Formats: sequence, C-alpha cells, structure tokens
Amino acid sequence: MARQTRKTKPLIYVFCEGESEQAYTRFLKERFSDTAVIKCVPQTGLFQEAKDKFDKEPRYRDNADVTDEIWFFFDVEDDDAGKWDQRLKIIKYLRKLKKKPGIRVRLLMTTACIEYWLLLHYEMIAPPIHTVADKNRILKRVQDFVPAYAKGDQAATSVIAQEYKTAILHGDRTLDALMADGMPVREDSDERSGWLCQSHKTFTTVQEAIQFLEEHCNLEEHCNIDL
Repeated sequence: MARQTRKTKPLIYVFCEGESEQAYTRFLKERFSDTAVIKCVPQTGLFQEAKDKFDKEPRYRDNADVTDEIWFFFDVEDDDAGKWDQRLKIIKYLRKLKKKPGIRVRLLMTTACIEYWLLLHYEMIAPPIHTVADKNRILKRVQDFVPAYAKGDQAATSVIAQEYKTAILHGDRTLDALMADGMPVREDSDERSGWLCQSHKTFTTVQEAIQFLEEHCNLEEHCNIDL
C-alpha cells in the first residue's frame, strides 16, 4: 500500500523595505500557502529591524529555532554600496540564531525600485536606473501594462504578480548577463550579494526566492512513497 508523507512547510519571515514589497509578499503568501508559512512582518524595515525583533520580541525570539528562512525584500540604491559590511554582520548573526542547520537568509534585491522587478513580468529590459527620472520611467512603463498600478496597491500588484513565471526567466537573464561584467559567481552567496550591492548594475534576485517556493511545491507534489 502507499503511504503519504508530508514535508513540513518551511517558516519564512519577510522583512520589507516598503509597502510595495509587502503587497507582493502578500501575493506570494496566498499563492504558496500550501507550500510555505510566509509571515510578512507588518512594520517596514530591514536588517536592524530584524535583529531588534529577534533580540527583543518574544514572538520572534521564541520562534528562532523553528524559523527556516529570513528574507529581506528591498531596492539596491547607488548609495547602499557602503552599507554592505554592516548588513553582512547582521546576516551572519541571524543565521546563528538556530543550531545546525542555521537560518537561511535570502536577499530579494532589485536595482533602484521594485517597479523594475514588476516590469520584468512583461518584458526583458535592463536599462541603467540611477536617478528619480529613471525610476519614473520604469514606473510609467509598468503602468503601460497595468494602468491601475500604484505603489502599495494590492489589487494591481496581484494582477502583475500572476505573471511571475515570466519574471523568473527575465530575472535570471539579468543575473546571467552580469557574469560578463565581473560578477564573481552565479550562485547565491555572500560574495555575490556583496558584489551586487556595490556594482551599480541593473539586476534582480527576487526570482530566486520564488524558485525556492516552486521547488518546495514540487517536493510536496511528489511525497507519495510506496511501501
């Protein structure tokens, strides 16, 4: 006879820079509710916010031993280059909150504005994005596809996010192209993250988090074992 075994859903805490990232996270939480327990931290804030919560708030501190991943969902601005060393220090601290295996920390990064990640749901493009005018052009291009889109709008963000499979392909292409520009390694690592945060190049890594959810979903679908 066959026995069905279910893999425990990973527990993921997501710290978001802004309301737009929170809106996209809520879509992922609903879309992958059968795959993972995704907890979007209600307050906006990133690395120091996470350290403070896991240090001081019981509901985070007491769950550290059962936390599988912590995600940081944010834009990489030109002036972020000097922040990497301090951020890495906090990342290493968070990893050690749970004994082996430690907590996996993922950086869901997008150059300059989340609207670039959203635009990749519709077209492959990788222009320089440095100025306010650059960001506005990306925003307006997103609105060409979804006129109702505005920062933090849940309904419009969810419409865009439905096309995440296209964004995964385009996001991977942005990273592949950076190998020719000196990115040290293709796989996710502290070395790669540090380079990306200081490169001033156009890229996104959000797709890698979604790929993890999809891979875990596939494991769930193949959990029947014949005895």
